[in-house]
Amino acid sequence: MLTVENLSAWYGEAQVLREVSLDVAEGEIVTLVGRNGAGKTTLLRCLMGLHSRLEGGIGLLGEDLTGLPAHKRVRRGLGYVPDDRGVYASLTVEENLLLPPVSGPMPWSVAEVYEAFPRLRERRRSPGTKLSGGEQQMLAMARVLRMGSRLLLCDEPTEGLSPLIVQQIGDILRQVKSRGVTVLLIEQNVHFATTVADRHHLLAEGRVVESLDNDQVKAREHELLEHLGI
Repeated sequence: MLTVENLSAWYGEAQVLREVSLDVAEGEIVTLVGRNGAGKTTLLRCLMGLHSRLEGGIGLLGEDLTGLPAHKRVRRGLGYVPDDRGVYASLTVEENLLLPPVSGPMPWSVAEVYEAFPRLRERRRSPGTKLSGGEQQMLAMARVLRMGSRLLLCDEPTEGLSPLIVQQIGDILRQVKSRGVTVLLIEQNVHFATTVADRHHLLAEGRVVESLDNDQVKAREHELLEHLGI
């Protein structure tokens, strides 16, 4: 589904990513794990076409995306859920869902969204200002899925959420995967990551230093928590 080859990125003179190479197979959930400042969010922004100072290759289903603007990447099936969620505070849940146009190859209907996110159906007439953090996260994910994304890029979907809501986000990610959507997410919660993801890429100082499966992560969980400073 996704290939990244020797991707480097800069902010001014500061190099943030250093020849990052990784892949995500169709139908997988893959995490990016690393300390704050390791370059995880910058990597997602590069994939989405939101960061221009870069070198290297980005491919989606064999097509070179390098140099394409963000809106053309959306049409090819990339969807981005940022860490700030981007919910429009003055609009209702349903208005937030309906505002972006359907542009990707795998759109969900509003009925399908409400089936996967029953809490959003209950809150469909509530404005964004009245939503909890977990509800905002669900809305941000649902909006991107309704637009037609086949590869979902999620930045810290469980950050700041209660354990119960984290469990619900996990259920949603597994359901999304069962519907054929591929997911690449940033996740600091190592235990949660092993319950939803197939593989994990560990970033340090702008490089992918290791790629691990779930058994390897579980066997080294204490070491990884120390590495992350948690």
